[in-house]
Amino acid sequence: MMSAIALAGCGLGGPIYVLGIDVGTGGTRAIVIDASGRVVCSATEEHQPFASPQVGWAEQQPEDWWRASCVAVRKAIASANLSAEEIACIGFSGQMHGAVILDEQGSVVRPALIWCDVRTEKQCRDLTAKLGHERLIQLTCNPALANFTLTKLLWVRENEPENWKRVRAVMLPKDYVRFRLTGERATDMADASGTLLLDVTHRRWSREMLQAAEVEERLLPSLHESPEVCGRISSKGATESGLQVGTSVVAGAGDQAAGAVGMGIVTAGAVSATIGTSGVVFAATDRPALDPHGRDFSRLATLARTLMHSPSTPELSVGEGVPPAKIVEGADVLT
Repeated sequence: MMSAIALAGCGLGGPIYVLGIDVGTGGTRAIVIDASGRVVCSATEEHQPFASPQVGWAEQQPEDWWRASCVAVRKAIASANLSAEEIACIGFSGQMHGAVILDEQGSVVRPALIWCDVRTEKQCRDLTAKLGHERLIQLTCNPALANFTLTKLLWVRENEPENWKRVRAVMLPKDYVRFRLTGERATDMADASGTLLLDVTHRRWSREMLQAAEVEERLLPSLHESPEVCGRISSKGATESGLQVGTSVVAGAGDQAAGAVGMGIVTAGAVSATIGTSGVVFAATDRPALDPHGRDFSRLATLARTLMHSPSTPELSVGEGVPPAKIVEGADVLT
């Protein structure tokens, strides 16, 4: 996931090491890898348990992700017996779909609504009624579901207007940690494709979706391909994390897309299944694929491939309502 350009520009004469940071739900992991792809060491710091003030709600404190990231990074580098200067580049993966909202000073306005928060059924219905189910899928390759970031933003605007008045930036969970490290508001195509705001086909924010939702594009982070350098460690980020000022940071990817690429799901027709807190079936296509019924969700992967994503909840089997064989067949047909 680290770009050759980023590594070539690091100016290191000795062995090259890269650092990956994965901002999960239960904790943050930092992993050091050498130039051959060998894992040198890793370290994990747990997060505070997410809060659920009401049934179906799930919230986390972004500041706790930052705390855990700094601890995990320091542990990993120390365990590898490396200095910060020996880290050539840093990349990210992380939990998808969450809504982090910041004020003018870059401070967190309220706890983040994370991926498993499903309080936004009303906002999903309203958005679908406004645009139409078919048009939604044409614009974003996805239906409106309560997991998606946009619906969470709409919930905050409707239910917490005083908080919404303070909002000057919105971002995804891993990108908040990036923001604290670099001062840059940036995201990757894979994570952005899970917001319901990305024009997946053209790889840009969808103006029609933004207009329909009445959300200003200036609130959104800049878009980057996964291997692109989108920032460098700031002096403040270096002081808190122990990393070296100026170290390149690439965009990375949402955890599911990054995991699929890590398993080799990078050629059309390749399929993987993951069973965890949620169940996900991924199939790679060589172009954006639309399921008119909205059963499959398109995620953009790190290598300009489209990944068809058939989700399930912990209570349902993978691809509920669509037999696994049909999902695999569908991936072949839609490519």
